[in-house]
Amino acid sequence: MSKPPHTDAVYVLAFSCPNRPGIVAAVAASIAEASGNITEASQFDDREANRFFMRVEFELAAPDRIDWLRERLAALAGQLRMNWRIKDRSPQRVMLLVSKFDHCLLDLLYRWRIGELPMTPTAIVANHPRETYTHVDFAGIPFHYLPVASGDGAARDDALWSLIQDTGSDLIVLARYMQILSDGLAAKLEGRCINIHHSFLPGFKGARPYHQAYARGVKLIGATAHYVTAALDEGPIIEQDVERITHTDRPADLIRKGRDIERRVLARAVRNHLTDRVILNGNKTVVFNPA
Repeated sequence: MSKPPHTDAVYVLAFSCPNRPGIVAAVAASIAEASGNITEASQFDDREANRFFMRVEFELAAPDRIDWLRERLAALAGQLRMNWRIKDRSPQRVMLLVSKFDHCLLDLLYRWRIGELPMTPTAIVANHPRETYTHVDFAGIPFHYLPVASGDGAARDDALWSLIQDTGSDLIVLARYMQILSDGLAAKLEGRCINIHHSFLPGFKGARPYHQAYARGVKLIGATAHYVTAALDEGPIIEQDVERITHTDRPADLIRKGRDIERRVLARAVRNHLTDRVILNGNKTVVFNPA
C-alpha cells in the first residue's frame, strides 16, 4: 500500500541574539507547544561577538497554529533581544537585473525552470534595450528597460524602487548588472539584494577585470557573491569560489573560466538566501548547511 503524501506545512525560523543559557530549549519548547515537529536544526555560537545564531526547519500539522507561534516567538524575542524571521516554504518573489553580459541571468533562469531555485521571477530589468537579448527566452517574465543617462542614476533608482514595490519583490539579484546603486537604495535593500563580484577578494575593480588579472599574472581567479551595501563590492559575503590559472591562459581563457565561476557562485548564494540559510552577522554572514 502506498504511503499517503505528506501534507504538513513547512516553515523555517532563523534568528540571532546575545548568547545565554536556555535559548535552544525555549525555542524548541515554543515549537512543540504549537504542535510542531523539528526536522532540521543548525546553530552557531560566535564567541568573539557573544552572539548565538540558529536556523530551525519544522512542520506544523495544524497550519493555523502559526499565528500563535509568531506571537509566542515575538514575546520570546523581547526577552532574548532576538532578531528573527519565520517563513513558509513558498517561493520568494525575485527581480533580476542584468547588463550586457547575460550568462548569470541565463543560468538563474535555467535553474528556476528545472525547479532548482524556489523563486517566482517578478521582472527582468536591464540598462540595455530588449533587442540586446533576442536570443533569451524570458518565459513571459516582464522586461523593463531602465537606461541610465550620464549623471542621472537618481532617476533610475527612483524608477527601480517603484518597480520593486509594485512587483512585491522580496529579493533583488544583480546578475552582472554593471551599474552602481545609490547609497539610499542600497540601504533600503539591506539584506535582500545580492551581487556577483568577479574576484575572489574585492580587487581588480572597474573595466576589464580579467585583463587586469592577466596583467598581474594571477594564479587564481574567483568570484564573490555578497549582499549589496553602500560600500562598493564590500558587502557581507555569502559565497565564493576559485579556479587555478596558469601562465598559458590568455585573457580570453580567464574570461571563459570566470563566467563559469560567476554562474555557480551566484546560483549558490541565491539558493542559500531563498532557503533562509543566511543570517547577517555584522559585516559577515552565517550560512547554515550551504547549498
